[in-house]
Amino acid sequence: MSKKKVLVTGGAGFIGGNFVQYMVENYPNYDIYNLDLLTYAGDLTKHREIERKNNYHFIHADIVDRETIFNYFDKERFDFVVHFAAESHVDRSISDPEIFIRTNVLGTQVLLDASKEYKISKFLHVSTDEVYGELDFDPTTFFTEETHLQPSSPYSASKTSSDLLVHAYHETYDLPINITRCSNNYGPYHFPEKLIPLTISRVLNDEKVPVYGDGKNVRDWLHVYDHCTALDLILHDGENGEVYNIGGHNERTNLEVVNTIIKSLGKSEDLITFVEDRLGHDKRYAIDPTKLEKLGWNPIYNFDTGIKQTITWYLNNKDWWNQIISGEYQDYFKKQYKF
Repeated sequence: MSKKKVLVTGGAGFIGGNFVQYMVENYPNYDIYNLDLLTYAGDLTKHREIERKNNYHFIHADIVDRETIFNYFDKERFDFVVHFAAESHVDRSISDPEIFIRTNVLGTQVLLDASKEYKISKFLHVSTDEVYGELDFDPTTFFTEETHLQPSSPYSASKTSSDLLVHAYHETYDLPINITRCSNNYGPYHFPEKLIPLTISRVLNDEKVPVYGDGKNVRDWLHVYDHCTALDLILHDGENGEVYNIGGHNERTNLEVVNTIIKSLGKSEDLITFVEDRLGHDKRYAIDPTKLEKLGWNPIYNFDTGIKQTITWYLNNKDWWNQIISGEYQDYFKKQYKF
């Protein structure tokens, strides 16, 4: 297999970070470049085990910085771009939408322009099922790649905009692309503002766990390792210009997820505290991954095995998340949940 250079944007984040590790370990003959601005959710400590490997490289840069991005493309001549870098927390997008437009839309445009200029082999744009809006509670309905885009939050609107930009660069400039839309990820190194790591960390500390509304909103859950294997397959074998949905048929209500974690850790459901619902809170997400399965992908985790693995990882890596949930994070938590 020929040596390739792969630029991974947002590789200090949760999904991007797991993908960087996956690629470094599985493709020793590829050079993997992790480009990240290191905002509040960016963390390089997760890469300590791969930092000394010859095929791992870190670039500290902002994807909106056109001059810097173009300089790196000119210098390194990347073959592939796998684009994760994004502001991704819905709650933060409701309180401060501007940064989401800057990073998720303008940053994507800069990367597309550089990819076009330097003729990369593929631009893989990692998006979200939230661009589809919401489903009702009918268990027979699912998002497919043909579902209309109807975003409900500033975050999902910014991701929808970036999806459309990527598609437009393919149609207008013949840029080779794929777009992926995944369901909710979970697993190691998940920043503890999201539901599963937030619940695990607070339950372990015997602290109240906030649950929006009545907790009946439904999400489809995808282990981050399974997401990485899907992206690997699409990067190498995905049909040019196609969209692929990535999901695992692991639907749970938010309350079911929280209760599963509490029970697994032997704690009391009294820790649950219902809080005022999120503005524009979508009822249900559920993905039909048939198109990707036909390409050859199958997940190895169901939710029961995946959540056990994730809980065990958090139990064994308290130092990592304890240093995150101090300082600014505590201020954000109190402001967001009012306790």
